Amino acid sequence: MDQKTLVLGVSGGIAVYKVPELISRLRKKGIAVEVILTKSAAEFVTPLTFREVSLNPVHLDMFHDSFQWNVEHIALAKKADLMAVIPATANIIGKIANGIADDLLTTSIMATRAPKLIAPAMNTGMYENPALQKNLATLREYGFTIVGPEAGQLLCGDTGSGRMSSLEELEIQILRLLSRHDLEGELVLVTAGGTREPLDPVRYIGNRSSGKMGHALAEAAFKRGAKVFLISTSEAAPHYQGMETYCVDTAEQMYEKALELAPRSSIVIKAAAPADYRPQTSFEQKIKKSSDGLSVQLVLNPDILAELGKRKFPGQILLGFAAETQNLRENALTKLTRKNLDIIVGNLVNIPGLGMGAVNNRITIYTKHETVELPEQPKTVLADQILDYLVSYRSKAGSHPSP
Repeated sequence: MDQKTLVLGVSGGIAVYKVPELISRLRKKGIAVEVILTKSAAEFVTPLTFREVSLNPVHLDMFHDSFQWNVEHIALAKKADLMAVIPATANIIGKIANGIADDLLTTSIMATRAPKLIAPAMNTGMYENPALQKNLATLREYGFTIVGPEAGQLLCGDTGSGRMSSLEELEIQILRLLSRHDLEGELVLVTAGGTREPLDPVRYIGNRSSGKMGHALAEAAFKRGAKVFLISTSEAAPHYQGMETYCVDTAEQMYEKALELAPRSSIVIKAAAPADYRPQTSFEQKIKKSSDGLSVQLVLNPDILAELGKRKFPGQILLGFAAETQNLRENALTKLTRKNLDIIVGNLVNIPGLGMGAVNNRITIYTKHETVELPEQPKTVLADQILDYLVSYRSKAGSHPSP
């Protein structure tokens, strides 16, 4: 992404202490951050802290010694690719919703034409107050993106709604608003992770797939404007506002959920590694160790990708993966044809430090007419490159989904 500028308003709630870490995360993604600090927020964390983490001057009020002649609130409003208030107190939400512009933050929000994000954070009683709810509804009507809050233990000791959304949630929502939306309007189904086929309450048959590649693809598609359905076997699966995440354990569960969601999806990315076989019998009690050994009868699981290929509708893009130990090109192209795929991503899993469970991978993208090799990179980077290829492929093919 080309460098974007986030103008970040920080209002005076206890969650202010989390914001410097968010700024650090965003800067690592190449986003410039300009901070507007309210007087109340400066009581919680000093301007110096925000200056050091943002590497930019901190803006406190409209009338100070370093006041810029280009009128500071207008300059910040024009500079912003996104304007956010994190955390947003009941007070600042009420001001913005009712058009009050009496300080640098509220006047900048009033003046900007950039998208706007609000992350409420407050006591449960304040959050549930009808006046606050009415103000949030007004902001939604004005086109503001409201992120959170979460429910849980609050710093005041109460339990309920009002806790500021996690930094992971805030980061991806900001990135979504700042990213190019070349998947806007698409419904993207992604499967991720290796299934666990139970033998007894303790043991299962599975594989080394962590789900990292599938999760990276789901997050990348979400940032690029898609409506995302994620089916994952991993406890680390992302659960973001606006993304539908479904957790499963077995191949049969994944099969049923994938066939339910695929007819609604214009793009299907099957990055999961479901087990090919499952135990014929799953025992209700733990199997005790025996000197006689143990024989387990296995039965074939349903082939999720093959079934998706059979049911693919005109214009739908189906992308699969081939994890191989040898003959990558031959095996990948055979799978591409046999399972009626548009695109297949192949990789060798017997290279130390790459593939299943690893942070990095080295992949080759195959279609019936083209082969593209991508060098070793983090899976988060590869996810965007795979989607770049998919978008280009669809454009060349002139696909128009009609579920």
